[in-house]
Amino acid sequence: MRLASATKLESVLVFGTCSLSRGRSMRFTYAEAMTNPDYYIPLAQAAEAAGFHSITVADSIAYPAESDSKYPYTADGNREFLDGKPFIETFVLSAAIAAATTTLRLTPFVLKLPIRPPVLVAKQASSLARLSNNRFALGVGISPWPEDFEIMGVPFEKRGKRIDECIEIVRGLSTGEYFEYHGEFYDIPKIKLTPAPTEPLPILLGGHSDAALRRAVRLCDGWMHAGGNAEELDKYLARINELRAERDHKGDFEIHAVSY
Repeated sequence: MRLASATKLESVLVFGTCSLSRGRSMRFTYAEAMTNPDYYIPLAQAAEAAGFHSITVADSIAYPAESDSKYPYTADGNREFLDGKPFIETFVLSAAIAAATTTLRLTPFVLKLPIRPPVLVAKQASSLARLSNNRFALGVGISPWPEDFEIMGVPFEKRGKRIDECIEIVRGLSTGEYFEYHGEFYDIPKIKLTPAPTEPLPILLGGHSDAALRRAVRLCDGWMHAGGNAEELDKYLARINELRAERDHKGDFEIHAVSY
């Protein structure tokens, strides 16, 4: 399968969203980040009026004064362009946009899940999905920066296994049924979170490594592409199809592909 590219509109980052099932339908997502906080609501309303299906919401906790970490999506790894940029907290901004729109779906791109308590994330995501009439999809990923883990009091080691457990916990608790979990990092007694979404909460995984693609197919409902050329995207899509075939995966699976 090859995804058609989304179109650049007034220097805006746009996602083409395609389902690998249900006829492989194409929809478009408006992406905005690091802008004047006063602009988010009118931009979201304009995107909805223009016919966009959804909007992404960025995630960033803090910017360190000193760091040797590299940004994985710039050629030289530099991330100084993030210094001083305004990031509204992801769930807060998602709730504000949900309240100001009626059809636009909201998808974090991506929430740094393993640095957060998964039970709290499940409560936040379930509440937002319920209040927005199921217009919230949880895009998650692993932060590449050790300082994100440090400032949140979470070990950087075994972060892949940690996000696996977090995803399983969020999925289990978002059903509204009693759920318990006993893993390497989290031990949760049987509990129930209410209210729950009236439809299953979609969980999407961002990341370009083979481990990320495997995690997306194994644990999630879709994959979020972070950019690159068409040839690289084709390779990722082929690998996802291969992994889905290995698991005899016939359910819906969303692909969010970036066009600059």
